[in-house]
Amino acid sequence: MRFWKVSVVCLAAAVTAVAAGCGTKTGDSAPGPDEVRKIAKEAYVYGFPMVDMYRIQNSYVVDKNSPQYLGGWNELHSIARVFTPADTTVQTPNSDTPYSFLDADLRTEPLVITVPPIEEKRYYSAEFIDTYTYVDDLVGSRTTGNSGGTYLLAGPSWKGDKPAGVDKVINSLTDFSMVLFRTQLFDPADLDNVKKIQSEYQVKPLSAFENKAAPAPAPAVDFMTPLSPDAEKTSLDFFKVLNFTMKYAPTMPSEKDLRERFAKIGIGPDGDFDPAKLSSDNRKAFQDGMSDAWAELQTFQKEQLETGKVNSGQLFGSAEQLKGNYLYRFAGAVMGILGLPGAEAMYFPLTNDTTGAKLNGGSNYTLTFPAGQLPPVKAFWSVTMYKLPEILLVENPINRYLINSPMLPSLVRNPDGGITLYLQQTSPGADREANWLPTPPGDFEMILRTYWPEQAISDGSWTPPKVTRG
Repeated sequence: MRFWKVSVVCLAAAVTAVAAGCGTKTGDSAPGPDEVRKIAKEAYVYGFPMVDMYRIQNSYVVDKNSPQYLGGWNELHSIARVFTPADTTVQTPNSDTPYSFLDADLRTEPLVITVPPIEEKRYYSAEFIDTYTYVDDLVGSRTTGNSGGTYLLAGPSWKGDKPAGVDKVINSLTDFSMVLFRTQLFDPADLDNVKKIQSEYQVKPLSAFENKAAPAPAPAVDFMTPLSPDAEKTSLDFFKVLNFTMKYAPTMPSEKDLRERFAKIGIGPDGDFDPAKLSSDNRKAFQDGMSDAWAELQTFQKEQLETGKVNSGQLFGSAEQLKGNYLYRFAGAVMGILGLPGAEAMYFPLTNDTTGAKLNGGSNYTLTFPAGQLPPVKAFWSVTMYKLPEILLVENPINRYLINSPMLPSLVRNPDGGITLYLQQTSPGADREANWLPTPPGDFEMILRTYWPEQAISDGSWTPPKVTRG
């Protein structure tokens, strides 16, 4: 595997230098607290998606005591229902498309994934996501059509040729990867149809696909305990988890200098970062660096995302699409890790009312789509409610977590043909209840999702309506 070629001795010296204040090599001085703070911030912005991705995969396929454990690596696990407030591993989940998860360990050999033919009217996608949270490829209704296919997912060390019977080879940048399937559900009565499709998603090792002997398995991994979402924000153990994830994320050529800079403070695949060994000044520098990262993100959210200067389509995608913009990758992971690239889906956070005030369940709100101004999509759209700060689905008396386009026949139209959604804790009345999206008692936000958006969304000529208080 093409791991970063830095010796354990050099990195251990770097950690010692940060702790004790001696040079990392002859003639060099150790980075001072100001430089440590700057590099720690940069490493945190870079590494947050990786650390959070590790938390998610650990919960699903490593920790058998996790309440949301699904099963082992390299197995396809389908959840034959939409997500509810009980699903808390992934922030900002959708509740439109039952998920199927394939968490892949690609160190031993590639995996072969088969997708069945799916009727043309039903949207589906299979998103190939690596440890960096880059989208390495996308199979589905928009990209490959609904006629089915066979795909080989290979890790960074695999050098083989495309096998017979495989339509495409998809290369993961990292040894561990995820394939996330989204299968559209039209209504509750449609669930059996979705279950049948999910049962036909198949995965097998390449050796089994070719009827050959399996290679010797890769060494067992001693998976470390992940951090909770709250601890990821403040604990210096964040950098220990980051070092662990970097062991399985070979350095891209464009990141050589970046990784060398991280090594100055003991961060890297062979790093031995230990908060207990830090001087008090450097401990504070690391903590301040983490705080600086969150401050930068908050400014970015307020000045760029909430104003529409930057849209969700710029936050998710391949390494080539993001072009080393780690702040965008960080924002995407916080906003909705595992999100789809802009050509596949555009996400519009609805976080403020028309006065600029944050949304809170102590008030009643409306969201009105004027006649002829529903989101222009080739698949479907939805408005989903999330409580803050967790960004998770909201428990409510009618078990309704979203309103989406498949529900249009049941929604009440305004006299002019438009549609108003009522956003409040209690029912707006029997005549409006079909359009009621219950809110939590505290702070909340919504995400307007548009799957397979039309050009009017992509070019910004269509914009979502504003939330109105009262």
